Amino acid sequence: MSHTTDEMMTVAAARALHDGVSCFVGIGLPSTAANLARATHAPDLVLVYESGCIGAKPDRLPLSIGDGILAETADSLVSVPEVFNYWLQPGRIDVGFLGAAQLDRYGNINTTVIGPYGDPSVRLPGAGGAPEIATACREVIIIVRQSRRTFAEKLDFVTSAGHPSMIITDLGVLRPGEDHEFVLTQVHPGVTVSDAVKATGWDLRVSPDLVETEPPSADELTALRRLT
Repeated sequence: MSHTTDEMMTVAAARALHDGVSCFVGIGLPSTAANLARATHAPDLVLVYESGCIGAKPDRLPLSIGDGILAETADSLVSVPEVFNYWLQPGRIDVGFLGAAQLDRYGNINTTVIGPYGDPSVRLPGAGGAPEIATACREVIIIVRQSRRTFAEKLDFVTSAGHPSMIITDLGVLRPGEDHEFVLTQVHPGVTVSDAVKATGWDLRVSPDLVETEPPSADELTALRRLT
């Protein structure tokens, strides 16, 4: 089956999630990937949403953290303060899954403004729970479409600081090197190193052990398209 670059990115991100772990999920691309993982190889993945839904099992993608399907299908509903104070901040969540409007070479995230804070060209949705997710989860994965606009040499604003374990894009996968700067370790089918370098706002490092992502299987694409 043929696939789009977004489908390849989502499948690659879903594969990074393992069965039985708890995952704090952001809306958008992270939610799509997490729900795909649960629908395929990780049926016991525990999805946690900022609204207080623990163990949500939606059969379609939620429109927001307030979408009723999350509460209707959750194992437990708790208050927002409990999600953060009891579950997230003490380190009880295995994986945080985040998106970004901008990120830098160290995986710091901007979801606040594009341009000067006092007079931005674009005002973004803001922090939400991302700063706590980025610092308190045992592991953090970022999923974002790669371009020179999103992969910025310098962030206009640092919303969430931290050192994620992986950045998954529509071009490939990046992992931190010894100095915590992210290195291209994987390219998706049909993508060249030159494509990734041109879509990066800094001097992108490339791993000497670069590999190509395995294409999506028919089962993965079928499950993804059923969700969306």
